[in-house]
Amino acid sequence: MPYVEVALAVDCERKSIYPILKEMEKYPEFMPDLESVSIVERDGNTTVSQWVSNVDGRIIKWTEKDTFDDQNMHIAYRQITGDLKKFAGEWILTPMDGGGTEIKLTVDFEFGVPMIAGLLNPILKKKVKANSMNMLRHIKEKMEKI
Repeated sequence: MPYVEVALAVDCERKSIYPILKEMEKYPEFMPDLESVSIVERDGNTTVSQWVSNVDGRIIKWTEKDTFDDQNMHIAYRQITGDLKKFAGEWILTPMDGGGTEIKLTVDFEFGVPMIAGLLNPILKKKVKANSMNMLRHIKEKMEKI
């Protein structure tokens, strides 16, 4: 199972970053492979969102449940239906000594078709890591301009 973890230090308090992370429907603005994100249900501290991604011409769709812990400024997500066998992860915002915040994004996924997983998982892992890092860089740039 591929697992991706990326982290980046941002010169900004986590209370300013967290609301940006909660606006998942805006992620396609800074993730080139992500075609759309739609929130289909909101209930307390959770949402159900539908995602469409284009990875080298292959459309991957999934619906995930997003759980928001506003007190700890933490987001956990997991696929509930979709093209992957497994897709889950979390956003972790950690205050840094001397100020700023470390933003960490984890993605744990499995393609689920054994015969082609060996070929596709490394490609997807590379793409997921690049997209995740691009997202963190975009958030850093946006937050440090404010």
